[in-house]
Amino acid sequence: MVKAILRIGSRRNGHVGSRRSPHRIPKGVIHVQASFNNTIVTVTDMCGRVVSWASAGSCGFKGTRRGTPFAAQTAAVNAICTVINQNMQRAEVMIKGTGLGRDAALRAIRRSGILLTFVRDVTPIPHNGCRPPKKRRV
Repeated sequence: MVKAILRIGSRRNGHVGSRRSPHRIPKGVIHVQASFNNTIVTVTDMCGRVVSWASAGSCGFKGTRRGTPFAAQTAAVNAICTVINQNMQRAEVMIKGTGLGRDAALRAIRRSGILLTFVRDVTPIPHNGCRPPKKRRV
């Protein structure tokens, strides 16, 4: 009987690659979504693939403390830590939302040492808004 040759990297022989990609990412995009209840920081490469992310809730803040500027700063530092190890030097920043964590997250990103090419506000603004409810009849 012929013995089967195990493929390297298959799940059967227990060798599975690490989830963290060892790729070097020279340039990326940092998305900051700041709502009143939470702040989410996502770091992607130029193609849009997520490299790392962090939110105020995932950093251990609960309840109303998730919407604070300090929680947003902590989330930004945690998200950027992993991409600095992957040699990211340049980034574009897209900020969405009107929460308290907007400025604090941007300040933490500036202090991290990554060179920012531009900072853009991508908050959705309604041009005409939703249709108002019909007039009340008494």
